[in-house]
Amino acid sequence: MFEHALSALDALFDPFRLAALFAGMMVGMVFGMLPGLGGVAAVSILLPFVFYMDDYSGLAMLLGAVSVVYTSDTITSVLLGAPGSPASAPTAIEGHELAKQGQAARALGVGFLASMVGGLVGAMILLFAIPVAGPIVLMLSTPELFMFALVGLFFASSMIGKDLAKGLAAACLGVLLGVVGPAQAAADFRFTFGQVYLLDGFSLTIVALGLFGVAEAISMLAQGGGISHERMKVTHWGDGFRDFWAHKWLVIRSAFIGVLGGFVPAVGASASTWVAYGHAIRSAKDKSRFGKGEIRGVAAAEGANNATVISDLVPTLLFSVPGGPAAAIFLGALFSFGYYPGPRMITQNPDLMFLIVWSVALTSVVGAAICFAITPALARLTRIPFAIIAAPLILIMVVGAYQSTSTMGDIFMLFLLGALGWLMKHGGWPRAPALVGFVLSGPMEQYFWLTNQIHGWSWLGRPGVLIIGSVIVIPLLLSGLRWIRTRRTPGAEGPGEEDADPPDCNRSVALLLALIACAMFVYALWEMFTFNPASRLMPALAILPGVPLTLWLVIRGWREHENEFSRDASELTILAVLIGYTVAVWALGLSIPTVALIAWMLLARARMRIWTALIYGGVVFAFVRLLFDLLRGDAPVGALLPLS
Repeated sequence: MFEHALSALDALFDPFRLAALFAGMMVGMVFGMLPGLGGVAAVSILLPFVFYMDDYSGLAMLLGAVSVVYTSDTITSVLLGAPGSPASAPTAIEGHELAKQGQAARALGVGFLASMVGGLVGAMILLFAIPVAGPIVLMLSTPELFMFALVGLFFASSMIGKDLAKGLAAACLGVLLGVVGPAQAAADFRFTFGQVYLLDGFSLTIVALGLFGVAEAISMLAQGGGISHERMKVTHWGDGFRDFWAHKWLVIRSAFIGVLGGFVPAVGASASTWVAYGHAIRSAKDKSRFGKGEIRGVAAAEGANNATVISDLVPTLLFSVPGGPAAAIFLGALFSFGYYPGPRMITQNPDLMFLIVWSVALTSVVGAAICFAITPALARLTRIPFAIIAAPLILIMVVGAYQSTSTMGDIFMLFLLGALGWLMKHGGWPRAPALVGFVLSGPMEQYFWLTNQIHGWSWLGRPGVLIIGSVIVIPLLLSGLRWIRTRRTPGAEGPGEEDADPPDCNRSVALLLALIACAMFVYALWEMFTFNPASRLMPALAILPGVPLTLWLVIRGWREHENEFSRDASELTILAVLIGYTVAVWALGLSIPTVALIAWMLLARARMRIWTALIYGGVVFAFVRLLFDLLRGDAPVGALLPLS
């Protein structure tokens, strides 16, 4: 074993292979920082070059890109509040709040260090766990896998905000979005409304960017000023080191949670990051800061998601079952180089296994060091007027969304879901449960259908299911007992007061969103009965609780309704401009509307001088066109005026 480790290290330190590793790492870092692109785009761009290299160099390049995506993704999550993936949503929630308070460097420092530790823990577990991970994974049958995904969804619904009804309704809405398109268990297409674009369902990139990225960009554009409203003391970025050291054991525990989540095919980081985040909340003495900028949330999330990315390779290497899209591309590269994953791979190709471990460990450390070195400069971005940053940011989101199907439907859905994200933000609905519900709807449907086919309903009595289910049931029972005890205490809050909306919640928006969601669930319930019985299982799991939850929110919202739409008039104007931009791109192609949008943002919102705006806008437009060329895609062509 030791000689194989040294042999793999010696092979990796060949100058050409080391250069390939670091080239992949730099590509992964850049694409991790670009909202909507991330690891899948990074490895997709590198894939054509991989086949011109030897096997070790090509695989090292792909591993370099995959290993640092979640590290650099922290930058986008903290500074812009736009998570590059569902696993980074807790970082966006806590880290972005810290950035608004002038503590972006602190959040970034903890995030980078926690990601590094998560990557190292994942690499060590990958080395020692593969010989024993096979039997462990095989012990988890479909009922346990379904319950594990359900626990992740429950944690995402209940950990953000005090209003459990809105959290659960948001999760049901996310699952409903996730079942649009082809059913996994029967030859059905669900909720497509006769539109060809919806036959494949929604893209994860578009849902994530719409709910978080576009919604946050609208709010920050309307507020004016920088992302942070306080002066950033970049000389004190060492606070991140101190916070990391203070919470080092939380990071390590979260990394192990992430590793366990990575063992579960197709669920992985989406569930395990929220379990780690929930562990951070439950282990904290003061829980009041969570959701408002708590550094423990950043530490737990980043420790877990980076460890999960690495441990995703366990089912990939053992069973040829990739844990995610990036792992699927890596699996294809393995096949092309003549490696066939399976339980015997560690004995047949020990040098390759150690190459993977060394590559992940090295890029985790070097990637975190590079990110940490540029943290002070990145923190200064929070003081730049956001209108200057918004022009390239929103256009990068458009490019990232357009890569899904390369049709205008991608851009329309980006801004329609952005409008939904805006409604959720101002209506007091947490957006993270919707995103996690969307991601988990696919694997949950697969596991749920197989479970019922194999076990009927007897699976509910399986010991593993009962143990995992207790993680949901026990907290709900304790919360119910506390509520009953509070009601019996003299002078206690009334039943409506404990669920009161936060101060920044717009009650008119909350009522409107509840009405829209309720109408969606009622219509979905009616159409659900036209599907094959096997196709109804997953929609029913979202619709049956979704209808009463949204009805309750409509009734409660009507009682508390106040006309507050005028409070967010500026943001509504910006949202209308973005939707108008989408229509213009459909009619005229990309170039003319994009130039007009850049001009509006720089002249009307950022109030730049004409010549400065002309130069900066030209650079932004050229960069957007370059992205289309790099991603080997054609820009949208107008339907009325055939320009691109």
